[in-house]
Amino acid sequence: MLWIVIKLFATASIIVLVSEIAKRSDKLGALVAALPMVTILALIWMYIEGQGQEKLANHAYYTFWYVIPTLPMFLLFPYLLGKLSFWFSLFVCAFVSLFCFWVVVVVARSFGVDLIL
Repeated sequence: MLWIVIKLFATASIIVLVSEIAKRSDKLGALVAALPMVTILALIWMYIEGQGQEKLANHAYYTFWYVIPTLPMFLLFPYLLGKLSFWFSLFVCAFVSLFCFWVVVVVARSFGVDLIL
C-alpha cells in the first residue's frame, strides 16, 4: 500500500508542477506538458515492479499509436476556445479525439496492429 501512495504522490506532483509552470510561462508549460512524462513514469514503475522487457516494449509501442489521435485536439482546442465556451470546446475536442481514435484503430488494423482490447 505504501508503494501505491508513493507512486500516486510522485505522479500527482508532476501534474501539479506542470500546471504551476504553465501559469508562469505558456511556452515552457507546454514544453514540459508535451514531454511523455506519464509514459516515462509508467515505464519506471513497471520496471521497478519487475515487469518483463516485452511488457515494457509493448507499453511504449501501443502508447505511440494512442498518442496519434489526440494530436488534432491541440490545434482544434485553441480555435474553438475563441468561439465557444471552455467546457463545450473541451467536449468537442474529446469527441473529435474519440473519432480520430476510431480512424487510427481502423488504419492500424490494416497494418496488422490491433489496438482494441
